[in-house]
Amino acid sequence: MVTNYIFYRKNAQYSANEKRWRRSAEAYSGGREYIEEALIRHVSEIDVEFAERRRRAYYFNYPRAIARRITQYALSVEPVRRNADAQLVEDWSRTGLRTNEVMRQLSTLLNVFGRAWLQVEMPCFSGNPTLLEAREARLRPYVRALSPLDVVDWAYGGDGRLLWALVAEEEWANNDPFTPPVRRKRRRLYDRNSWRVFENVSGNIVESSSGVNPTGCVPLIPVTEPDGFGLTANHWFEDVVRISEAILNNESEAQMNTVKQMFGMLVVSDSFARSAQKLAVRSGESDNFAATVARSAAIVETVEEKGISRFISPSGVETDTIREENRYLKQELYDVVGLAVQGNSKEAQSSESKAWDFQNVSQFLASRAELLEQAELDAWKLMRRYDLDLPLPEVHYNRRFAVTDLAAGIAGLLQLSEIPAGNGYRRAIGKTALELLGSIGHVGLQEKENIIKEIEKESNNE
Repeated sequence: MVTNYIFYRKNAQYSANEKRWRRSAEAYSGGREYIEEALIRHVSEIDVEFAERRRRAYYFNYPRAIARRITQYALSVEPVRRNADAQLVEDWSRTGLRTNEVMRQLSTLLNVFGRAWLQVEMPCFSGNPTLLEAREARLRPYVRALSPLDVVDWAYGGDGRLLWALVAEEEWANNDPFTPPVRRKRRRLYDRNSWRVFENVSGNIVESSSGVNPTGCVPLIPVTEPDGFGLTANHWFEDVVRISEAILNNESEAQMNTVKQMFGMLVVSDSFARSAQKLAVRSGESDNFAATVARSAAIVETVEEKGISRFISPSGVETDTIREENRYLKQELYDVVGLAVQGNSKEAQSSESKAWDFQNVSQFLASRAELLEQAELDAWKLMRRYDLDLPLPEVHYNRRFAVTDLAAGIAGLLQLSEIPAGNGYRRAIGKTALELLGSIGHVGLQEKENIIKEIEKESNNE
């Protein structure tokens, strides 16, 4: 038996950010549970009104759209992996995820949390399996992306490398179809020379398994956005979540205003209300008479005011104002993130302003590509510590992103092509057009080389 503390300990940074990380994860996931958590109730809103508004609410998942869009832009061009094991590239996670897919997960985790981990592992086995047995049992290193919520504690040694790390795991024991599944929560402790797994058995924390770590290092790669947690700052995605929640609540109000416009609110005279109330009391059904002032109940007024039963509803101006505010918030949301390359404003944007926006997005994506490239290289190096026969590939991520005004770029290129010049100039025009083509759709490396050969050939024939 071991101390129970190993199962519940948390790093100070983990404790400080856990609540925000979980909120960001919920916003990215969306769904009914998140709506009910994020929807704000008015001070004057009665239960029945808020219950109806909560049931009707829907969520425009801008946080997920932003997180995925950054990943799609950053990995729009497939990385080059020279000398990489083809089988590993096609199944890097040992669960069917290709290298590109694992790195997309890592990139999206960075967008949502600002921090993520790559776990490099090897299946457990005993004895000395032959090459054929190892291939059939798929005994090979693999890589998986972990969120910061999965790695609950860690420490660094004097050499600046991880000394140990604690990973939270959850498993459903469901191998037997005739018995109910059993949920197991575990903690896996890595150090530089071993690993140990702890489980909660009838309230006691016990060590269920252990083994040798042959890598000589903790097989986890921390990846952190340097301008976020690297500067002890909160992550920008938290601001995205807050603005998105404001849009959610505004839209919910606009929706209920639309409902009020369609159905209206009943206004009755004071004399009718008193008579109905007395009748309800005499019949013992006073609870069935709605006397609360709310959008779902009647408004009572005196005879001196109107004295005429009728329905009232919003004019519609309120709904337009709310939705205009949401359009503004959405634009600001993408501006804050740095994705507003082409504004929705009808005002003309200066060429200097456009160039600044394009450069801003390009540099952001280039920095992200550099971060992912280094993380993948570190993962391959760690995999080779498990299996020295594995080749160490050269990995290169695209750092050139043609984030430009496409229409203006094509128009300018057509004008340049009309200038009479030599073959070298025309070759440059053709290669520039090829880069522009790559910004619209993916052009493979081999296909790109063939097109360049055709450009060279045509220019030489002229």
